[in-house]
Amino acid sequence: MTRSPARPAAVERSLARSRRAGIQMSSMPAARPTDYATDSGFTRAAAPVLDRVREEYDGVPLGFVVADHEARIVEVANSAPGVGLAINNAGVECGSRMSEDEVGTNAVGTVLEERRGMLVRGRDHYLTAFQQFTCYGQPVVNPMTRRVEGVLNVGGGTDEDERFFAPVARRMSKDIEDLLVQNSPVAQQRLLSAFHAAARRRGQPLMVLGEGLVLATPAALSLLDPADHATIRAYADDEEAHRRDEARIVLTSGQAVDLSCLPVEGTDGVLVNLTIVGRSRGAAATSDVAFPLLVTGEPGSGRTTEGRRRVGGEAATIDAADIARRSEEGWLRRLDEVAGMDGPALIIENIHLLRASAATVVARLLSSSPRDVVLTATTDNDGPPPALVGICQSRIETAPLRQRRHEIPRLANEILAEFAATSSVRLSVETQRLLAAHPWPGNLAELRRVMESAARARSAGDIIPADLPEAYRNRLAALSPLHMAERDAILGALRAADGNKVRAARALGISRATLYNRMRTLKIG
Repeated sequence: MTRSPARPAAVERSLARSRRAGIQMSSMPAARPTDYATDSGFTRAAAPVLDRVREEYDGVPLGFVVADHEARIVEVANSAPGVGLAINNAGVECGSRMSEDEVGTNAVGTVLEERRGMLVRGRDHYLTAFQQFTCYGQPVVNPMTRRVEGVLNVGGGTDEDERFFAPVARRMSKDIEDLLVQNSPVAQQRLLSAFHAAARRRGQPLMVLGEGLVLATPAALSLLDPADHATIRAYADDEEAHRRDEARIVLTSGQAVDLSCLPVEGTDGVLVNLTIVGRSRGAAATSDVAFPLLVTGEPGSGRTTEGRRRVGGEAATIDAADIARRSEEGWLRRLDEVAGMDGPALIIENIHLLRASAATVVARLLSSSPRDVVLTATTDNDGPPPALVGICQSRIETAPLRQRRHEIPRLANEILAEFAATSSVRLSVETQRLLAAHPWPGNLAELRRVMESAARARSAGDIIPADLPEAYRNRLAALSPLHMAERDAILGALRAADGNKVRAARALGISRATLYNRMRTLKIG
């Protein structure tokens, strides 16, 4: 009696992940015939390799599957009709997704998880439908970008000689990688040249970012956490940010760095320089403001957070919105008590809600207050009352999230930590990129709602795009600066009209039908 070989440790880990995910062993891959790229550099490089092996192994019962970096099958080939029928009956077809979180242990999704070639024998497949096959999966790595483009899978029935699967898969993978280099566009060659020229300065943290290409010096790799890459990519994708000479971000480690972007001529890529600075997360910026301080900005853009950051430590808060549930006289009396006492800083929220007469009283009360005072107001409608604007020594306007996309990954991770059940819950890099690409008309308040929803969807591991609310799962096409300005104007008109589209259209000087058409085009919900 022949003893079955022991399961590799990587397979044991994968099976454990599959069981935790609650996948039904009797299920089949979901067919998504339109959910894959039919004409990419990867598929163009794979096509001639598949054509050649079909001829070389004609009549040999082998199947060949090519999947992209998201485990979506993009090509299926076979060298014997019976194998092709068996593959199809198992639900393996172009568009099917073979990621572990959907179909469990297999020689595509598990290879992407483990980032190395591996054999998955029939009994080691998680789905019953796959247990008739033994397969070897080999990652295909683009030599130009060092990015995993996908997986090349060679397999056959469980009675076939598995010893030949690995060398065939490795040879095919190498042939595809060679063609990726040969077919590399001129733009990528230029990006490579720019990177090598800049990287001559030893020890300098820098990156080159292009479509489908990321290059980083050892100094940058040692400085950055994987989550930081999404932040830097968001900065690089933000044309508005490029017009500023420099941006300061705080890395996952707490280290602050200054970023500067230099477009690479003849490409859509940029060279990003990183300069380490001394300031770290949590440092209060109080030296550059005088009080009273006025903080204005769109609803949800972080006015209160900015005010607290400026005063440092704890602060007492009084909200003008409370006038709705208590009389104006009672609210002013409470403010008089708090403002007249010694103590930490005082933040008065939403002063734009105050009537002119009440604002005049507030200005008088604050003129003799011993506290540092921060006032917050939205920039909608008429803005803050002139009586209060006049007493402010400094003014700060918080930028909406769409104007600081490079901060979104960090903010999303920080907010997620408040809602996550355990510290092991984290945002995948692709999820962070999707979040950074969203326009966030509701700013931080909207981001907070989405993170709370995502935390409920997953109690451990990576939060993937499928865990986000449906409206946030697809990346919006990048808008031109002109379209972005148009989008902002429409959103501003809708806010001023309290969502009434007839009044918003009238304020914009367009018909209601035109407004609806522009909202659809500009992805305004």
